[in-house]
Amino acid sequence: MSRELVKVPQQVIDTVRMLCVDGVQKANSGHPGTPMGAAEMTLTLWANFLRFDPQRPDWRDRDRFVLSAGHASMLLYSLLHLFGYDCSMEDLKGFRQMGSRTAGHPEYGHLPGIETTTGPLGQGVANAVGFALGQAMLAGKFNKGAHMPVQGRVWCLAGDGCMMEGVASEAASLAGHQGLSNLTLIYDKNNITIDGNIDIAFNEDVALRFQAYGWHVIKVNAYDQDALCHAFAQSIAQTEKPTLIVASSVIGYGAATLAGTSATHGAALGEKEVEATKKNLGWPLEPFYVPPQAKEWFQQRIAEKIQGHQAWQTEFEAWKALHPELARDYETHWTQPVVAGFETTLSEGKAKEKASTRKHSGNVIQGLAKQLPWFVGGSADLSESNQSPIKGASIVAKSSDHRFEGRNIGFGVREHAMAAITNGLALHGAWRPYCATFLQFADYMRPSVRLAALMRARSIFVFTHDSILLGEDGPTHQPVEHLSALRLIPGLSNWRPADGLETAMAWAWAATKADGPVTLSFSRQNVAVIPYPASFDEHDIWKGGYVLQENAAAELTLIATGSELGLALDAAKVMAESGVQARVVSMPSVCEFNRQPQAYRTEVLGSIPRVVIEAGATALWPHTVGSDALLIGVDTFGMSAPIEALVEHFGLTPAKVASRVKTWLAEV
Repeated sequence: MSRELVKVPQQVIDTVRMLCVDGVQKANSGHPGTPMGAAEMTLTLWANFLRFDPQRPDWRDRDRFVLSAGHASMLLYSLLHLFGYDCSMEDLKGFRQMGSRTAGHPEYGHLPGIETTTGPLGQGVANAVGFALGQAMLAGKFNKGAHMPVQGRVWCLAGDGCMMEGVASEAASLAGHQGLSNLTLIYDKNNITIDGNIDIAFNEDVALRFQAYGWHVIKVNAYDQDALCHAFAQSIAQTEKPTLIVASSVIGYGAATLAGTSATHGAALGEKEVEATKKNLGWPLEPFYVPPQAKEWFQQRIAEKIQGHQAWQTEFEAWKALHPELARDYETHWTQPVVAGFETTLSEGKAKEKASTRKHSGNVIQGLAKQLPWFVGGSADLSESNQSPIKGASIVAKSSDHRFEGRNIGFGVREHAMAAITNGLALHGAWRPYCATFLQFADYMRPSVRLAALMRARSIFVFTHDSILLGEDGPTHQPVEHLSALRLIPGLSNWRPADGLETAMAWAWAATKADGPVTLSFSRQNVAVIPYPASFDEHDIWKGGYVLQENAAAELTLIATGSELGLALDAAKVMAESGVQARVVSMPSVCEFNRQPQAYRTEVLGSIPRVVIEAGATALWPHTVGSDALLIGVDTFGMSAPIEALVEHFGLTPAKVASRVKTWLAEV
């Protein structure tokens, strides 16, 4: 450090502890134990090492503080308030109340200084790995010569529960493999969970596990500020490994009679315990009390943080003057401008190519990569099957000649962490990330996909092998209910394109138009070349559903998604031969279609009988097409067999669809 380290006075520590206690007590709900136990270590970090500017919370090169132990949210809110962020005392007093910005767990977007939504344990650890990876990639590209515009680090506070969750383990494994030396994970080891001492379920040596992952590990007493400062400084000095600091603490530290017990974990201390605790600490009984001396201490720290930002800004301007082209590129990473008509260029000629939609997707990815330098992604050890690599770009790696300068991320077989790390990359702000696996394994990713939707994180989740028609791999790998499950997540935009044109337009939507997360589902098998009308406007695809084949004499409307659109067209021909006329609607995104005005939806679906064809579960379709529609899908698990046998067995051939529709029409 360039200046003398600051000792955090006991009065300041108790100020944070008591604000947390009072906030939880007023709400009569929350988690006071971890904030009380971790107050000293977080204050030591924030005062001496964390780089931030409360007046410019969006400073691009700030350090990121991630509270993976999201139940300790009152600790974060108190720190934000005292360190000068836009978090008022009234916000603290409104903890966990309707409409408050201080929710029960930190919610991204509610307050400046909340870097990500946490609460589901372990998620914050994986998000922190995403932030650190994004920062390392940015440094690899822009830290040239003597000037280093990318210096920001990532600090994450996690607890015993986070250490038990698989998503944290997956992410820690990848972080160690990548040598993310800009990441420090502080493990608040208080040995208590809701059920009591962790010995009932957890007794492993976490330090040894992280050493095996390739981390630098330090053990400290959470109440020894000198040891904490030494550990934080050591982690900054690391150049090859991420750092785990195992901080032994006491949950509810300072509580009169409940310190060290699970009673402090998830409930207010109670009026008697609060009063006794304040008396033991010599603290005024007045709720939400902040001593004048503490206010002055925080004002001094705030001034230092602002000065630190200003010093960085001076160095940054010098770097810009020396490297004007790099500086322009750096700016575009954050603003991510797109040329007008981008989607038309991307989709040109795609309607004439016959291939699987996963192959179409792979081709589109190359077009995106050429035009969007901030576009990066990877796969869960399935890159060739997913057709997801950016060709000509290297793998992101610590040991390459161009350290972290690649664009292809090798996530390994770590689907849950992959999704959560992708969220961290998206929230970082300088990248537009995607990740890929089979649709079946969306189940492994669902908690992170859901959090992406909750945060409006611009993550792109690519799923291939999108139906039972992948064939011989059988029901373990054949998704059935997965499209419906994803469509149930509020705010998630789901796309299942039918051909090259729809694939290109879906990708264009995901990469440049979406204001939240997107899932893209692609086929393994080849799909039909779709005959578009001469007057077709490709932007209608962005409405989620459109009339592909109009027919004034139609007796019904066939509605299909993805690979079943070709089936619908062929079935319409078979029916026409026997005198039954149909119109055909493509619905690549049920979600986006349902967001269109009612008049448009009615126009597209028509007033005549409706038939849905999709090789997946059908239970949700009545919400879109009405309860009296015929639903042709797959409402059982699949089977291991060649695709030709599967379509016959499940009635997904033109002849069988036509026969079923004719029988149904005769009955309605």
